[in-house]
Amino acid sequence: MIVTVTLNPALDLTYAVDALVPHGTHRVAAVTERPGGKGLNVARVLHALGEPVLATGLLGGSTGDRVAQLLAAEGVGASFTPIGGETRRTVAVVDAGDATGFWEPGPTVTAAEWARFTADFRGLLATATVVTLSGSLPPGVPIDGYANLIADAAAAGVPTLLDTSGPALRHGLAAGPALAKPNDDELSALLPERAAGRDGLVDAVRSLATGPVVVSRGAAGLLAVAGDDVWECAPPVAVRGNPTGAGDACVAALARGLRDHTAWPELLADAVALAAAAVAAPAAGDFDPETYRSTRATASVVAASPAGGTRARSHR
Repeated sequence: MIVTVTLNPALDLTYAVDALVPHGTHRVAAVTERPGGKGLNVARVLHALGEPVLATGLLGGSTGDRVAQLLAAEGVGASFTPIGGETRRTVAVVDAGDATGFWEPGPTVTAAEWARFTADFRGLLATATVVTLSGSLPPGVPIDGYANLIADAAAAGVPTLLDTSGPALRHGLAAGPALAKPNDDELSALLPERAAGRDGLVDAVRSLATGPVVVSRGAAGLLAVAGDDVWECAPPVAVRGNPTGAGDACVAALARGLRDHTAWPELLADAVALAAAAVAAPAAGDFDPETYRSTRATASVVAASPAGGTRARSHR
């Protein structure tokens, strides 16, 4: 069972428009309402892939009730800790070329609510094969909250996959997750003076983490740093659409591969393909099966030498 943790979930609203014009009035062609937050997107993708998954985290108020209802309607297993605050909403405005997001702040979590969640989390570890820890920390959760959950999971022998940003990412990396998946911007925010290019990115990863890290770089694909090994994988063709849930689909693929001990070339090709398929889908948490199949069959993985260049190329 893959357990996905979402401490700051949301009710996701996606508005489809012909073209987004700042300061203009827009007629919305379609509205999509989904359970949101990065970890819930991961759970929904895994469920669609037929993987056993359980979503957990913090939910509160009528918005939290709606999120729980939507998850149940999709058949996604869930076990949330209730809180007194109102779960947030997010709005993504999607046009033909890209998406613009508006994220509400999360509710304030009390010390007692956090203590209840950590106790509930430790109880779920008995059936977990992998834990994903995704997204921002709501107000009130300690900045080392993910680091503490990583330590709890490690004590239970359960590997963790971390996908967050800012100080929570720095603390989480120091706790030694089995794998981390920041994006390039999130790493740059922690090390704004890092050198440019691939080598600068590799050096940044190695200065922040002791374990494997997969960096998502948008259309440039993924870069994995695991000890002395560096791997790169990019989609063979650019995919246009909604990139909002691409990183979460990538995490879903990485979590499945972490559970199955998948080798790096196959793991990265699968993660790139699933991320591309998410871009081709209309809303975060979905993916387009045909894009997944075609990208998975044609994605190539390059093993780069530590000093630059390439050692080998694996075509999947």
